[in-house]
Amino acid sequence: MIPVNEPLLNGNEKKYLNKCIDTGWISSEGPFIKKFEEELAKKVNRKYGVAVCNGTAALEIAIEALGIGKDDEVIMPAFTIISCASAIIKVGAKPVLVDSNLQNWNMDVNQIEAKITSKTKAIMVVHIYGLPVEMDAVLEIAKKHNLKIIEDAAEAHGQTYKGKPCGSFGDISVFSFYPNKLITTGEGGMVLTNDEKLAERCKSLRNLCFMPTKRFVHEELGWNMRMTNIQAALGVAQLERWDEFMAIKRKMGALYTSLLKDEKGISLPVEKTNYAENIYWVFGIISKKENVTAEILMKKLAEKEIATRPFFYPMHLQPIFKKMNLFVGETYPNAEKMYTYGFYLPSGMALTANQTQEVAKTLKEILN
Repeated sequence: MIPVNEPLLNGNEKKYLNKCIDTGWISSEGPFIKKFEEELAKKVNRKYGVAVCNGTAALEIAIEALGIGKDDEVIMPAFTIISCASAIIKVGAKPVLVDSNLQNWNMDVNQIEAKITSKTKAIMVVHIYGLPVEMDAVLEIAKKHNLKIIEDAAEAHGQTYKGKPCGSFGDISVFSFYPNKLITTGEGGMVLTNDEKLAERCKSLRNLCFMPTKRFVHEELGWNMRMTNIQAALGVAQLERWDEFMAIKRKMGALYTSLLKDEKGISLPVEKTNYAENIYWVFGIISKKENVTAEILMKKLAEKEIATRPFFYPMHLQPIFKKMNLFVGETYPNAEKMYTYGFYLPSGMALTANQTQEVAKTLKEILN
């Protein structure tokens, strides 16, 4: 089986993990936490980083820290992971959806302004699958309407928009370090900001809102969403290979593109735009044939022992949200098309050129 993802852990990961064990610093109090926070913040031009247990936790803390709550509205893409919508809903706010742009697979920024109401408090941008959202338009709209920007850069480690790092645009930004990310800690996430008060608020929320001078005394409720020193040790080792990992991803994308560019039945990721070069977090494809869905192609690839993953299931179609009477009567045709016909091929950091060639060869045989 060629796995859909396999991380590279052959740097200083074991050395730093052994240091955690040898020193006894395995909890959230260890020194690797601060080092990881400072080094990632520096990579993305942020003043403050707050490490947490996963990317979903980062989103939930970010929204709470911004003071978004009951009856507020947050504009977000219909095509993304459910964590984005659930974090909004859990504070009593309402997610307001916009459809996808079929060229870059991100939210269609031209649809944002029409969704703004007197209840809108923020725009959540999510950089999808390797290319960033067109941030100039988002920044202009946010400034015009006095809205906060929540930037989900979970899939955009190392990516830039017009030379500026993804993760540096939002009033508050988040990363995930799940094993399929460019930088992994197994599970893990981080909230980043340039606002000192927001950073301190996030630190409190991740740590049960202990009062600074009176531990075990609480004036409000937070979460236990701390990252462990063991996780952070992995992160520090991974960050040492930031540029190397970006090069690996782009090399993978270039090889897939060269092998599949002449296939008429599929659309490939855009290689570059006027604002970014694709980082190929994953290598996604979309079937052009109405009778050839992603499900069909994925099943045939699985029969050949090649693992794949479907694209995101649109938020307005999620069964749980239908039960909650959200998004009633709403349709987002581009997001629906991308889910129905789109999926991604093995794209992990440890994927070899031989494996890439085997995947492409097998896919071409199936398509033809």
